[in-house]
Amino acid sequence: MSPPLVIKNGTVVNEDGMFKADVLVKNGIIVEVSPNIIPLPDMELIDASDRLVIPGGIDPHTHMQMPYMGEVTKDDFLKGTEAAVAGGTTMIIDFCCPDHRNGESLMSGYNRWRGWADPKVCCDYGLSVAITQWRPETAEQMALITSPEYGVNSFKFYMAYEGTLMVRDDEMYRAMQECAKLRALARVHCENGAVIKEKEIDLLAKGVTGPEGHTQSRPEEIEAEATNRACVLAAQANCPLYVVHVMTKGAAAAISHHRAQGSIVFGEPIAAGLALDGSHYYDDDWLHAARYVMSPPLSRDPTTPELLMKLLAAYVSITSATAAKIFNIYPKKGRIAVGSDADIVIFNPNAIRTISADTHHHNLDFNIFEGIQCHGVAEITISRGRIVWANGKLQTVPGSGKFVPLLSNSPFVFSTQEIRERKNVPRIVERLD
Repeated sequence: MSPPLVIKNGTVVNEDGMFKADVLVKNGIIVEVSPNIIPLPDMELIDASDRLVIPGGIDPHTHMQMPYMGEVTKDDFLKGTEAAVAGGTTMIIDFCCPDHRNGESLMSGYNRWRGWADPKVCCDYGLSVAITQWRPETAEQMALITSPEYGVNSFKFYMAYEGTLMVRDDEMYRAMQECAKLRALARVHCENGAVIKEKEIDLLAKGVTGPEGHTQSRPEEIEAEATNRACVLAAQANCPLYVVHVMTKGAAAAISHHRAQGSIVFGEPIAAGLALDGSHYYDDDWLHAARYVMSPPLSRDPTTPELLMKLLAAYVSITSATAAKIFNIYPKKGRIAVGSDADIVIFNPNAIRTISADTHHHNLDFNIFEGIQCHGVAEITISRGRIVWANGKLQTVPGSGKFVPLLSNSPFVFSTQEIRERKNVPRIVERLD
């Protein structure tokens, strides 16, 4: 157990305000936030003068050591969470993808992911489970895995990767109906896998074999169409929707349209879409271009990152508080307050660092953000009251992070659900024979 910790002289920043205060941590929990806390001899002291004291970041979309088509993502749960805390992230939500096509159940996949993660994680984590086929037992498995014992409150659906991960519309609609019953969130990767497959065949026949073919097989309209379709299906199932990695203006516009119509839809931008554009796919260096391949691809429109950035809100809200609310862990996570977990970042707003593969902590020899300067640096990261990053050095212990059960029926997501259900009761017309 870490000793009590006092953070002195900093400016506490939450999503709804900032103020000067000290923070006292005991047993991994924030127990006091007030001016002029007097440290005792047995307490560890951090001087946060001229620094911001902010909630640790929550990354709701990771794929640690995920196997797919004979390959495995490079960052495992150790390297991935080490990189996370080095950047000020203190919780991840990883996607568990059971191998349905080889007979693996949701629960078996869940247990496999837990077995990988528990002994390795250096920060807290939760799981979101992918459904890639609808089977007679799927509804029962969904009900089990969303129980407090297992703590999953969202399911992911792929509208891409035909033949491996992609679900049909009818399967996704059926699963969304179950999500609504269970008060679980549907998270959807929005592309049109059938059209992509046909375009890939056509491009290969025309001799397009490089990374540029990836973006040419996935026009921006395809993401926009799939996003709109996912919104329609979710609305028909009366199921809140979370669209992962929104990469184009059209997809963002579809989400905005359905939100304006009263649908519960969340859009998730990612750093790559905010900082980069699709020009890299046409680089003369094949390897350089290949390193930027992702699905959906980066937008070829250079104004897209600016638009997506304008749709974001305040820093603390987008990096921790909103995710904590969506996944029903607020205010235990995402806030500096008495009773919250001591997941804290000491942030220097005046420091500048340059991103480089030479200094990052990922298990990779390249970084797509190479050379980009960041204004503002996480100088100290605290996870559950334990300092895990300080002075440019990791102080992590594998397995020190904990699995965080994510309970269903998040008030932030489902507060209007019953009203919507009452409005959507089928109307029966009684007729004389």
